[in-house]
Formats: sequence, C-alpha cells, structure tokens
Amino acid sequence: MGVPGDLHDVAVVVGEGFSAFEFSVACEVFGIDRTEEGVPAFRFAVCTEGAGPVGSRQGFSLTADHRFDRLDTADLVIVTPTKAHRGPAGEALHEKLYAALERGATVASFCSAAFVLAHAGLLDGRRATTHYRYAAELAQRFPLVEVVPDVLYVEDGPVATSAGTSAGIDLSLHLVRRHHGSAVATAIARRMVVPPHRDGGQAQYLEAPVRACGDESLQNALTWAVAHLDQDIDVAGWSRTATMSARTFARRFRAETGVTPHRWLLEQRVSAARNLLEDGDETIDEVARRCGFGSAAMLRQHFLRLVGTTPTAYRRTYRGSRSPEAVRLLPAGA
Repeated sequence: MGVPGDLHDVAVVVGEGFSAFEFSVACEVFGIDRTEEGVPAFRFAVCTEGAGPVGSRQGFSLTADHRFDRLDTADLVIVTPTKAHRGPAGEALHEKLYAALERGATVASFCSAAFVLAHAGLLDGRRATTHYRYAAELAQRFPLVEVVPDVLYVEDGPVATSAGTSAGIDLSLHLVRRHHGSAVATAIARRMVVPPHRDGGQAQYLEAPVRACGDESLQNALTWAVAHLDQDIDVAGWSRTATMSARTFARRFRAETGVTPHRWLLEQRVSAARNLLEDGDETIDEVARRCGFGSAAMLRQHFLRLVGTTPTAYRRTYRGSRSPEAVRLLPAGA
C-alpha cells in the first residue's frame, strides 16, 4: 500500500453496463508501461464485484482479474459510469470507497459516476462536478454537495470528480501532474496525442442558449435584433420595433424569455461570435465588430464570463480539431 501522496497503485472499478470510453481512459493513462519514456510504473488493476463477466454499453463484455478487495491497496481508486448511471452502486463498493479515503487514498469518478460517490457520502461538504447534463440533478438530490457545473474536473482533498467523457483524461493527467510532475504528465499526453492541459470548462461545449417567446411582437423584435447585432442596440430604440414603450418592452421581455433584454442580447452576440470563431477567418477584432462588442477587449471580457475561455483559445480548440496539424505529436513542453 502506498503512503498518502503516493500514486503508483491504481484500481479502476467496472460494473455492469460500463462505458467503454471512460474505462479506456483509465487504462490508457495508468495501464500502459511507459517506463522507457521516464513515466513511473503503475500497478494497475481492473476490479469488479463478482468473478463473472460484465457487459459494456457498447456490446462487449470483459472479465476482470480482481475483485473489490484489490481496492484495499490502491493509492487511487477510479469509479467509472455504468448503466445504473445515477443510482447507488451497492453497499460493498460504498464501504470500500469510504475505507480507501480513511487510509489516505484518492477516490475519483468519471462523468456520472460522481453519483456513486455522492450515494456513498464521499461528496458531502465537498466541491464536485459531473457531466453538465446531470449537474442540476446532482445538486438537487445531494444538497450537501457543492456542485460546480462549468469545470472539467474538481479535486477537493482526497476526492476528485470529472465532467463528461473526455474530461476523465483531464482529471487523470492532473492527478499524474500533481503527484509526478509536469514532465511525466506531458510525456503521457504526448503519447496519447492530447493536450496536457485544456483551458476553459464545460461551458464551451454547451449549445448556446436560444431564448424565444410566444408574443409575436416581441418575436419580431428578437428577429430584428439578431439581424442587427453589429449595431448599437438600446432598449429605447429596440422597443420601437415591437411598438411598445421601453418600460413595457422590458417587463414583457423578461416575462416571456426569462431574462432581461440586455442579457438576451449578450447571449446572442456571444453565440454569433462562437459561430464566427468556429467557421470564419475574421480577426478577433473583426469578430468583435460584427457581433456588436466594439472591441476585442470587450468581446474577451463577455466571452470569458459566458463561455469560460477566451475567444483565441476557443478558436484554437475548434480549428485544431479540424486541422491536419492536429494529428502531429505535441512538442516537448507543450
């Protein structure tokens, strides 16, 4: 058994209906011998409750060599999501996870497996995250958990949780970096052809909100505004497109859309900027002008607040995913 702070012995928990991707993340980061590249050797184990095979969501089964007693020696226990999804995983696993924390191990979850940790009481009084689709449910069902919905991962003491799917890679590399240093984390990331660290949080992967309304006059005003985002739009002038006074317009706008005119307009401008950054070749200054922000600095300020990353980093993420250059190995120190 390792001492607190060590990360050499890793056990991943797999259950019926497990998700192949999240499981493979643990295998890729911790289950491959990369000692020739200066990566420390990990003792890696796949653990199931029973001795029989467990099926994946993707239509294949695996038979693990280890049972839950193997968790007793792990420095890091990773829980992966299963078809039980957001339900409890059973008392046997809950007790093992709690015991792991008590002896100084780290317990981590990928994606919706955060619910397993919550059911076991491991997240009470802690900050945690999960896939953005389930964040509100996690907060509602477990009020003692401080849910952080717009990040890729959270580490709160000996408990770590990650957001959806590939965020498990981010969390795994973070844990490697914290225990073994940036050079080791970068070496693993280079072999996986992924960035050692990603900027921003889950907000950059959510669809931009589209708030409409059933009032025809207001809907016409919304349509007009979207077509004139590059212009200086104030409530007084905007209200005239709906043939209303500014006060009536603001009151009915909020009643219909749930937000103020200013907030709705800001969301539409950021949404338009996202589209231009993903698909266009305009400079950041030009994107700012076309979307009505006036300056790149103003675009950056609002983009960072609503999306969680900068316009430049956002463009790099989406352009990099399409560029042939994205397949090249990351340079040392990237």
